[in-house]
Amino acid sequence: MDRQKRLLMAHQARRKRVRKKVQGTPACPRLSVFKSARHIYAQLIDDVSGGTLLAQTSLHNDFKSRSGKGSNVAAAKLLGELLAEKAREKGITRVVFDRSGYRYHGRVKAVAEGAREKGLIF
Repeated sequence: MDRQKRLLMAHQARRKRVRKKVQGTPACPRLSVFKSARHIYAQLIDDVSGGTLLAQTSLHNDFKSRSGKGSNVAAAKLLGELLAEKAREKGITRVVFDRSGYRYHGRVKAVAEGAREKGLIF
C-alpha cells in the first residue's frame, strides 16, 4: 500500500473514532472543522435532524473583507470568532467540538480558541 493511501485510511479511522463520541443536538450542536490547503471551513451541525444550523468559511465575503488570506492561523482564529458571533445571534451558546480527525494544533486549535473567545462554551 502506498504512503498516500495509508495516510488517508489513518485519517478516516481517526475521524470515525472522534465521531463515535461526539453527537450534536439542537441545544448543543457539533462544531465541525474542515481544512484544505487554501481554505478552512467550520459549521454547526444538528445530528438529530441531520442538518447544518450555521456555516462559516474563509470564502464568505464578510471573512474576506476582514482577512486577505484563508489558510493561516490568524485567519482560522478570525473564522472561529465570526462563527461564534453568528451562533450567539441565533441563540447558540454551547457546542461540542469535532476536530474531524485532525490533530488539535495549528489552524484547528485557532478556530476553537477564536470561538471560545467570542463566547461559545465547549
